[in-house]
Amino acid sequence: MSIAEAHARLTAPGAPFEIEEMVIRGIPTRVWKNAPPTLRDVFLNGQRFRERDFMVHEDERATYDSFGRATLTLAHRLLADGVKKGDRVAVIMRNLPEWPVCFWAGVLVGAIVTPLNAWWTGAELEYGLADSGTKIAFVDDERLDRIAEFLDKLPDLEAVYVTRLAGAPQHPKIRRLEDTIGTVNSWSGLAEPALPDVPLGPEDDATILYTSGTTGRPKGALGTHRNMTSNIGAGGIAGVRNFLRAGEPLPELDPTKTPQRCTLLVVPMFHATGLSATMAPTMNAGGKLVLMRRWDAEPAMALIEREKVTATGGVPTIAWQLIEHPARAKYDLSSLVAVTYGGAPSAPELVRKITEVFPGSQPGNGWGMTETTATFTSHLGRDYENRPDSAGPAAPVGEMQIRDPADGKTLLAPGAVGELWVKGPQVVKLYWNKPEATAETFQDGWLRTGDLARIDDEGFLFIIDRAKDMLIRGGENIYCVEVENVLYDHPDVMDAALVGIPHKTLGEEPGAVVHLRPGGSATEDELRQFVRARLAAFKVPVKVAFWPETLPRNANGKIVKTELRKIFAPADEPA
Repeated sequence: MSIAEAHARLTAPGAPFEIEEMVIRGIPTRVWKNAPPTLRDVFLNGQRFRERDFMVHEDERATYDSFGRATLTLAHRLLADGVKKGDRVAVIMRNLPEWPVCFWAGVLVGAIVTPLNAWWTGAELEYGLADSGTKIAFVDDERLDRIAEFLDKLPDLEAVYVTRLAGAPQHPKIRRLEDTIGTVNSWSGLAEPALPDVPLGPEDDATILYTSGTTGRPKGALGTHRNMTSNIGAGGIAGVRNFLRAGEPLPELDPTKTPQRCTLLVVPMFHATGLSATMAPTMNAGGKLVLMRRWDAEPAMALIEREKVTATGGVPTIAWQLIEHPARAKYDLSSLVAVTYGGAPSAPELVRKITEVFPGSQPGNGWGMTETTATFTSHLGRDYENRPDSAGPAAPVGEMQIRDPADGKTLLAPGAVGELWVKGPQVVKLYWNKPEATAETFQDGWLRTGDLARIDDEGFLFIIDRAKDMLIRGGENIYCVEVENVLYDHPDVMDAALVGIPHKTLGEEPGAVVHLRPGGSATEDELRQFVRARLAAFKVPVKVAFWPETLPRNANGKIVKTELRKIFAPADEPA
């Protein structure tokens, strides 16, 4: 059975993934008929499983019941603070149980929840808070240290709730989150307030997720409730269609009739992958999330064994480390049924290794962007094994086109390489406060991705390269111009370029090539520290090479990075 035939059966009237067409902002759009209308409905679906564990973090456990009590309590605190529908509420913290409480409390009062990158520097966080016009922020103690010096420079920011704060608040805007909801293990003793009476609809604004841009300034992708909830269907249909294609009966899809699924979540919740593709679908189906402070392969294997984790992944790094760790045989990892990832280049050999090392588990990957609210294509099991260099077919609500990059309009034939354009209910509305970038990227319902790709005759997507000047390091976007601009700020640097250095598990890492001014004496370590002081750690070049003259350029004056990449080629490869 072909992909098209499988999708047709699964999306027909009365089928579990039925599709209908709606006009959204003037654009005819295919949507999931039975998807939860809003994120509030996702929250309520989770509350069907009140006695189940929802989150596990070290020695802390929160059931769906206790999570719901904490979330509703905090939602009413936001209402008392004057938060109204459409106000921005930011969440800036590492993966803690408080993260989803803060997120869903904002959702339930109709706020536009704005998760900011917890790895950003203080100055980067100040930009995100100011650009979004955040009214209330939820942070952990580490992020408070980074933004403390900027609190008086953010007039829109009225209050900052801090979790796990050591010491007394040192600013009038700072409040302890625990004064409102208590600690995780005490949430079960909270009263259960009524659901806030705030009207919410599928096309209402729900989130702003920041993604870097070619200008070097992050852009806020404004997403709706439908954008978020569409991921639930997009992720779910990938596994189900494999049964049809293998000639097997469909599995039970009602989560109230199946064992609880458990995900070891090791990618950040502020990412579209962690939030849209993992946390929301997990809650909707009554699954369990196991959180780690930071990724570490052996403790992760111990958690997989202890919590009977059924799925993990996020980026290829994680899969590789689980496969290659010398202590793997010490742990029972037989509960794993899926090791999936995306967001970074991955070697086809990884697919073979997953099926070899974890025979009961299906490998999976996919393609998506912040602007597509995570999952747009997905690839799982045998389909992925047969096409390990593909990102899979689009979810049936989505459409893909390959267009000529020169004009952005001319459609290319199947198999031809061009620029990928996509359309569907996952695609966000616009860039917050960026009308020019919005007009350039979003056109008549279509999103110009900036990725060079091809689509085969069966609809499988193959990402070839990125038209935008960007690296992806272990799932983190690094826009070259942002790092290059910092290097140019150094008084000794005359010319600078950032290129990707291939890396087996991270996909690629940033490497810088610089030409110094006459008399300049900056060292590699000095330049790396210079960048580290101004940008998040994952953006710091792992290597800096020095070019004896002005960097090579083409006839249009653009630096020829293909030449510069040869500097970092392994010694056993031809330069």
